[in-house]
Amino acid sequence: MKPMTAATLAALLALPTLAVAADNPMVAQLSQRLMAIQANPDTAELGAFERMQAQQAIATLDKAKRRDQELATYLAERRVEIAETAVRWAMAAREVDRLERTRSDLLIEASRRDAARARQEAEQLRMQAQMQAEEAERLRQAAEAETLARQDAENALTSVAGKQQQRLSAAQQNAAKLAREEAELVSGQKLPGSKFDGRGEVFTFNGDAFAAGASSLSGGARNQAKALAEYLNIGKKGRLRIEAYDNANGVGQKRAEALRDALVAAGVASNRIQVSGKKAASTRARSAEVIIAP
Repeated sequence: MKPMTAATLAALLALPTLAVAADNPMVAQLSQRLMAIQANPDTAELGAFERMQAQQAIATLDKAKRRDQELATYLAERRVEIAETAVRWAMAAREVDRLERTRSDLLIEASRRDAARARQEAEQLRMQAQMQAEEAERLRQAAEAETLARQDAENALTSVAGKQQQRLSAAQQNAAKLAREEAELVSGQKLPGSKFDGRGEVFTFNGDAFAAGASSLSGGARNQAKALAEYLNIGKKGRLRIEAYDNANGVGQKRAEALRDALVAAGVASNRIQVSGKKAASTRARSAEVIIAP
């Protein structure tokens, strides 16, 4: 026997429900239960095969003879219960499918939102990194500009300072020249030779300022000391240091002291003078130096 197709089941279920039998209330009750399933739009298409079997069992019960009533009633009740159970199971399965679809939709939506949030956060981080890079570049350029400006300022200051130093040196040398001329004019004597170096203004007493191995000044050196004393008192010049030389121990110190005494005798305050003797080869180019601090 061939199995019934879905179309056949639908056709059978579409037949009018059994009329309510006046002499068998159970047939009416069971038929009403099937009709309730058929009338509900949510269950009308569920459990078709089980409901068809229940309808057949109810029809058999309606036609059963008295001796077969009990068995037919039992079978009809079971068939109706099976149909109702099948409908409830189908509804539960449908609800499970709906919930599963809802769950999948929610997961997809959550994933979409997570992806969108991740993209947004990544974009924010990218923008922050770009802003930090731009700020770092701006600071670097500002630092370079400041360095260049500082170098330009330092170069300008160095140039100005150099020019000022040159002018100051020229003015000092000019003032010293005038002071030397005045000192020589007032004292009537010639100053020893002089120069400017890192130590200040340096006057040099040549080797003939002292006799060989002696510490007393020669006549010419005494005259130079008088002129130098006059020069030192012009313009209130500052402290000075006397350095004298000889290759014999102690002679250089004595020469420095002798030159100091000559300057003091000519009017230079002794507290302005420091003396130092050094053992070194005494030449005609240098026997003693008077160094005026800048």
